Amino acid sequence: MAREIERKFLVDVAAWQEAAVHQAHERKHFAQGYLNDMTHPDAKSSVRIRIEDDEANINIKSLEIGLSRDEYEYPIDLKDAKTMLSTLTVGPVIEKYRHYVTFESHTWEVDVFLGDNDGLIVAEVEMASEDEAVALPDWVTKEVTNLPRFYNISLSQKPYCDWSHDEKLLET
Repeated sequence: MAREIERKFLVDVAAWQEAAVHQAHERKHFAQGYLNDMTHPDAKSSVRIRIEDDEANINIKSLEIGLSRDEYEYPIDLKDAKTMLSTLTVGPVIEKYRHYVTFESHTWEVDVFLGDNDGLIVAEVEMASEDEAVALPDWVTKEVTNLPRFYNISLSQKPYCDWSHDEKLLET
């Protein structure tokens, strides 16, 4: 079993566009969708199909919100993944560009969302332990690790374009 430990942050759009986007050493296009209904009262995991550029995988994560959760990921055939995304997903497919930025001793993953989630930028950093110290770049703002609506699984159920003005104001 693998355990994912990560923190999530919102990103200052102006600071990101001015400097940080140029610091990215890699960028990938992601398309992902969920195969199960996580709103069912007995749901314990999410099952996701993800295409990263020209590679695909199936991912199973426990439905915990917070710093760490169980995660399993396995490669699958790209053609099969495209078919599953177009025919089997519950809710909309999430699309985004993921930028990889090294800052001090960590690699940050900065997701610039497209489509129904356009306008939202979220940065994640994985850690070896929950108490590991992480230096924060100047382009990250509010920590949203414990706010479910910023998780991809939530964005597939209620995209950013459907958030109220007040919900968007809470980002700052």
